[in-house]
Amino acid sequence: MNNENKNNLMIFENKEVRHIWHNGELFFSVVDIVEVLSESPHPRQYWEKVKQREFIEIEVSPIWVQLKLEASDRKLRLTDCVNTENALRLIQSIPSKKAEPFKLWLAKVGHDRIKEIENPELAANRAREIYRTKGYPEGWIEKRMRGIEVRETLTSEWKGRGAKEGVEYAILTNEILHGTFDMTAEDYKKFKGLRRENLRDHMDDLELILTMLGEATTTRIHKDRDSRGFEKLKGDAKEGGAVAGRTREDIEKRTGKNISTKNNFLSLKQENIV
Repeated sequence: MNNENKNNLMIFENKEVRHIWHNGELFFSVVDIVEVLSESPHPRQYWEKVKQREFIEIEVSPIWVQLKLEASDRKLRLTDCVNTENALRLIQSIPSKKAEPFKLWLAKVGHDRIKEIENPELAANRAREIYRTKGYPEGWIEKRMRGIEVRETLTSEWKGRGAKEGVEYAILTNEILHGTFDMTAEDYKKFKGLRRENLRDHMDDLELILTMLGEATTTRIHKDRDSRGFEKLKGDAKEGGAVAGRTREDIEKRTGKNISTKNNFLSLKQENIV
């Protein structure tokens, strides 16, 4: 399958709905739609029951397709997805007071995403608005947006220098994070008590800055050395992370406090740390 754009997140009533462009159309995660409409604590099991009851026995071919979306572990995994037309069919099969508002939301999302393709700046503005809706302060939002730019620059280098999306990107990312914080992404999420949540959305100012430093340094090393191939990129990533790690250690030595904390966004918001 040819996915034509990066998967992304949208928010409906404070709930995340993953989507992706595929063959010129927007496709939405079925499980995320089910979670919004049914409010079930187990949306995957709910979806399986809906499939058996409504679709599997009567459809010659299913109304959903499997596309790779980012899962809770930050890895791309095949996920049942539907386009807007079939999302509306799905909505009809789930009794919910939110059905009509969700239909209107889908229509607006489709219109907005088309506009964002014409003007990418609109996508950045939407991301800022999502963070504001979640309660993040402006200073943190600007650092987060800058971090997204730094990350995209780095992954663009990886793509052009022979790294494969998915597993190899994850390994390279872990090299940088481990060098910076002495923890892999999965270790860091467990340290902060996170599951599906995005790790970087739960970092404070210094954690974000050090993450950017590790990734920006790695990008510079790639360019200066003109590194090609996964093994050389991995070595660069290790060095880039080490630069940020030494900076972290210096800050900790001078302040007497650890940079990495178990604070997540909820506690950060309550304590007004970020």
